[in-house]
Amino acid sequence: MATTISVLSQKGGTGKTTLVRTLADVLGRLGLDVLAVDADPQGNLSDYFDTPPDASPTLADVLMGEARAADAIHGGVIPANLRLAEAELALAGKIGREVTLRNALRDAKRSYDVILIDCPPTLGLLTVNALVASSHALLSTQSQYFSLQGVEQAMEVVELARDSLNPDLELLGIVLNIANLRTKHARQSLEALRERFGDAVFRTAIRQSVAYAESAERAQTILEYRPARAVDYLSLTGEILRRLGRPELLARLDELSAALVPASARA
Repeated sequence: MATTISVLSQKGGTGKTTLVRTLADVLGRLGLDVLAVDADPQGNLSDYFDTPPDASPTLADVLMGEARAADAIHGGVIPANLRLAEAELALAGKIGREVTLRNALRDAKRSYDVILIDCPPTLGLLTVNALVASSHALLSTQSQYFSLQGVEQAMEVVELARDSLNPDLELLGIVLNIANLRTKHARQSLEALRERFGDAVFRTAIRQSVAYAESAERAQTILEYRPARAVDYLSLTGEILRRLGRPELLARLDELSAALVPASARA
């Protein structure tokens, strides 16, 4: 049964989609079968996978019961487009709306090792569906003044989903993303997160780099486009594997890091 991870954020621009795409790439290189699900009507993850704009069926068709999840997989991702927003509105009036995605992914969970769900930058019905379908939640946040408040709001939604609909849901952790740790403000934001949430905050922070946006524009992963910039993601993957109880993959991760990232960048 697949480990299913929802990656969410209370707002856009936190590097969430780049995180999902890079984790999918790293885990795939470690030999795991990984499926990505684009649950954001903006379709940014689909673009990152270089999915054709007219790809069909999409997640909207799956949620509307018009297609099976297996038939909506295109190059490792179930894509999304603006039609997903229409599907969310249609779901709002249905009984059992919160479990629609979980039911749709039931067969896929038997075929993959890991499923990563890129949630929309809102805490609405699509995000709730993702959390109900997941075994773990991963929160992405920026080093900004309101980041602590945003994480607290996202945590409330995670706890609501766990208490009401998915008692097996676990918080995988909180990652500070696209942070310029050379600034006092970013370091203070990280300190505030650790004071409030303790060990739930990953030790690894994803440092800011223009290379991430450039890789998305080219539909190339960071490991393909600028391997040296992948050092933070590789480190974060190590922490994730430990929290998931998969230490047997750490040796492969070390080999991958040594092959891709210069020793000076890993230091």
